[in-house]
Amino acid sequence: MECTVEAIDEAVPGERWQSLFKRHWPAYRHWFLSEGHSPRPPYLTSKKALREHMPELIPVYEQLVELAGGGDMAARFLTLYCPPAYLRGCTQAVWSGPSPLLVRNYDYSPQLFEGTILRTNWNGRVVIGTGDCLWGLVDGINQDGLVLSLSFGGRRVVGKGFGVPLLLRYVLEFCSSTAEAVEALCRVPTHMAYNILALDRSGDFKTVQICPNRQPEIKQVPYSTNHQGSVEWHQHATATRTIERERTVIRRLEDFRYDAGQFVQSFLMPPLHSRAYRRGFGTLYTAVYRPHTLELEYLWPDGRWWQSIAAFEEGRRTVDFPQVPSSLELFH
Repeated sequence: MECTVEAIDEAVPGERWQSLFKRHWPAYRHWFLSEGHSPRPPYLTSKKALREHMPELIPVYEQLVELAGGGDMAARFLTLYCPPAYLRGCTQAVWSGPSPLLVRNYDYSPQLFEGTILRTNWNGRVVIGTGDCLWGLVDGINQDGLVLSLSFGGRRVVGKGFGVPLLLRYVLEFCSSTAEAVEALCRVPTHMAYNILALDRSGDFKTVQICPNRQPEIKQVPYSTNHQGSVEWHQHATATRTIERERTVIRRLEDFRYDAGQFVQSFLMPPLHSRAYRRGFGTLYTAVYRPHTLELEYLWPDGRWWQSIAAFEEGRRTVDFPQVPSSLELFH
């Protein structure tokens, strides 16, 4: 199966984002209503929650709703308040050498991958990241050198809160340091459990474990896979090999503590690199974020794509996942 990854540079929401919406909205609408209408909060409730917890996003949100046609369903979806549950894999770690960097593998289904790299300047701060849910991010960097990435936290609980891609967007739009990021992540409610790894230009890093039914935990730990503390969801842990990947990344941090290149390369090999595409947990890309130089690089076993805050390259790349049957049907 082939996936297209597209890099889009649009400082303020406009025709490029509108085209993105038109292309992906049918699939997102299908996912948003996969449990029926009643579980999804109404428009006024959703917008009120967004205004209460992330009011700074309201002006851009309203622009996006207008570009999306102003419909009720799109307006509700774009708040990302109480969306359906969805699962990811992912391995992420901070290499703390002379020029610290964050490396992450994004493990998910190729058929559900939005495949967008967005460079924006929506609120006076340039942000580049991997898009999800049309304006959210699963990893990214801003012009101040703050880097964030996420991994699923391995808990079944689903509660009242926001889809985590919007939290990452919010933090990168309005925070410039790890300390500011931690404060924001602890304040905004999430609808599922996630591990957020933050790294800033000074080298300060934190792992923030968020969950809808417990207080956030802040860890001085430079890695995470798909559990929080002890494993609670054993079936998911086995399917994603979360414990094995965690042990491996801990060893690689020690083995390659003086060699960033070797550490990055280890993410392109099993068990950190996963081929579990049929189960929805295959590695779709490896991303390397360098806060000091404001650069990022997308890596695949047979290719790479360099980007930076100062020199962003628009275009498209095709990535092949040969083990994925075209008849496979999954939902976001």
